[in-house]
Amino acid sequence: MSISAPNAETEHLVAERYLKRMELNDAIGICNLAGFYREGTQGFPQNLDKAMELYNRAGELGHPRAYNNLGAIYMNGWGVEVDKKKAWYYLELAAMGGYVMARHNLGLMEQNKGNMDRALKHYMIAAKSGYKDSFENIKELYSIGHATKDEYTNVLRANQAYLDEIKSEQRDEAAAFDGYWEYY
Repeated sequence: MSISAPNAETEHLVAERYLKRMELNDAIGICNLAGFYREGTQGFPQNLDKAMELYNRAGELGHPRAYNNLGAIYMNGWGVEVDKKKAWYYLELAAMGGYVMARHNLGLMEQNKGNMDRALKHYMIAAKSGYKDSFENIKELYSIGHATKDEYTNVLRANQAYLDEIKSEQRDEAAAFDGYWEYY
């Protein structure tokens, strides 16, 4: 399947739609708009300052993914100096808001600092919510002796329970059509 670049008319319509969502204080729309500015897509110029302003606004409006994205920017130094304190701050806000990827990212930061017990706790929370990368990290920690057999077994069971809960014919069809949608 070939995907072509959107034409200018389509980009204009997308831009109008998201600018309208911003006027309405739609947190998800604002977060998506921030992503367009960060990447310079959908007819928006690349502007990291504007993206970060919009991510912060979306986070304040209750969208934890926006805070995760700010945390990732600071954690990875995407267009800014790496700032672990700011990264931690935003990732904690996102995790407290229930954003599972933020919990995983906190685990990565702990693991990089050598705090394997704390990393494992973050990974366990994320893996029990179905976050596949955290499950893989727990498996790795188990293989090198930083997770117990009971902890690994616990997360295996929790992960299977999660998969059983979300299983559906539509998800299976989507996964069969495109591996991106694979959830098992």
